[in-house]
Amino acid sequence: MSVRHIPSNAALALLSAPLMLLSACGEAPPAGPAPLSEEALAAVTKKAGAPREELAREVDELFNAEGIGETRAVVVMADGELAAERYGEGYDADTRHISWSMAKTVTAVMVGMLVADGRLRLDEAAPVPMWQRPGDPRAEITLRQLLQMRSGLRHTEAGDPPYESSEVRMLFLDGRDDMARWAKEQPLEAEPGETFEYSSNTTVILADIATRALTESDDPDRRRTAVSEYLSERLFDPLGMDSMVLEFDASGTMIGGSLMHATARDWAKFGEFLRAKGRAPNGERLVPRRYVEAMVTPSPASPHYGLQTWLNRPMGDAGSDFPHPLFPDRAPASLFSLIGHMGQYVLVSPEQRVTLVRLGHSTSEERPPMLEQAADVLALYPVR
Repeated sequence: MSVRHIPSNAALALLSAPLMLLSACGEAPPAGPAPLSEEALAAVTKKAGAPREELAREVDELFNAEGIGETRAVVVMADGELAAERYGEGYDADTRHISWSMAKTVTAVMVGMLVADGRLRLDEAAPVPMWQRPGDPRAEITLRQLLQMRSGLRHTEAGDPPYESSEVRMLFLDGRDDMARWAKEQPLEAEPGETFEYSSNTTVILADIATRALTESDDPDRRRTAVSEYLSERLFDPLGMDSMVLEFDASGTMIGGSLMHATARDWAKFGEFLRAKGRAPNGERLVPRRYVEAMVTPSPASPHYGLQTWLNRPMGDAGSDFPHPLFPDRAPASLFSLIGHMGQYVLVSPEQRVTLVRLGHSTSEERPPMLEQAADVLALYPVR
């Protein structure tokens, strides 16, 4: 007999029996995901390159998940198109965000352009007159070793107490008026090329070398002008990075290891430029392809670091004292990144054709789960 022939009260009891059984077992029907807000859905464009609702949800988690800090801006580029863009309260597309150490990769590109111009050479002694005095072992340091953070100089990025660190002393204490000179004065603590030691001081030396390749003047204003005009004409203008603001110390040296400011969109443009191996959107080559490839090639002393650029490779012995800054178990080994203090990231995955910018404020405890969420965003895009 079919259900429609059973009296109504009996049919109701028969249909409700499975639900009563689940209730008796303490189990409720599985709940679906919470509805997405209009803000979350509006963040994703029609050119998402991934399931739009899934991308909206994963980006939303970067703003609202517990324990990952404050996300201020997210931009996702897929296949060269804007896939998603969202900002935290008080921030928008015109907000300039501080780079912190993301600036190091910009400085590396400047060095690469000067190498292409014939003004600098990677594998010759770094052109630092102070080191060329007879008997000075620092004369063996090459430009490539500086770029790979294996100069051997006594540059301690983080100290205990913090004011004893080389970075803090250079930026804010006895080195602040002439940062490059202070950094160059430090002695060796290891053989050049032997040991990886991440150092903002090293990048300021690179910025000074680049400046001296452009002008012989010691006048601070002329030094600032030479660098600003070179980077604007050769890099920022061709990329449409109109928001970029550079900071300089009192001697006119670009603080190339930590203090540049740009919008999230402009940071994404820079990531896309590197994904294109040094070409601007119009096809113009701004830096040699082989130089960009060198930037993302592991150095002999650090498989997770190239030329002022972090790599998504296992760290090996070079990383025994600190956690990996990326996620080699979650994304292609070809992924590389600009990384800045307190959670600034430009993640570039060439095999997925994706650039993900995340800017904000996350503590050392909050960064690992935040990075896992960023990896969830990237996981929506297939390797090609």
